[in-house]
Amino acid sequence: MNLAYGIVAAPLALFYVYAGTLKATRGRDRLRPMMAWVDRVPLPALRALGTVEVLGATGLILPPLTGVAPWLAPAAAIGFVLLQAGAIAVHLTGADRRIALNAALIATAAVTVLLATGL
Repeated sequence: MNLAYGIVAAPLALFYVYAGTLKATRGRDRLRPMMAWVDRVPLPALRALGTVEVLGATGLILPPLTGVAPWLAPAAAIGFVLLQAGAIAVHLTGADRRIALNAALIATAAVTVLLATGL
């Protein structure tokens, strides 16, 4: 794994493992203080989103480490860019207007795409 890629992708993956695990396992009452939008999303969709985040984080790290299916790393990073674009839309259509974290995650995922593809 390229050192620059690892420096950017590892914290991004850790964030998504953490956030995804919370979404996949915790109830709405425990998520609400951190994520004001959880009441507007069906619980199965919330669980699926958490699972996708954990799988995407795995896709950022394992393929470059193992050399198996290396195309998965940029695909996972592109998926995170798209996921956060959707998250910004959800935040802006609701009462929660805090999108700074989402913007930072888009930027980090975009850099990860560039590093993973060598552009």
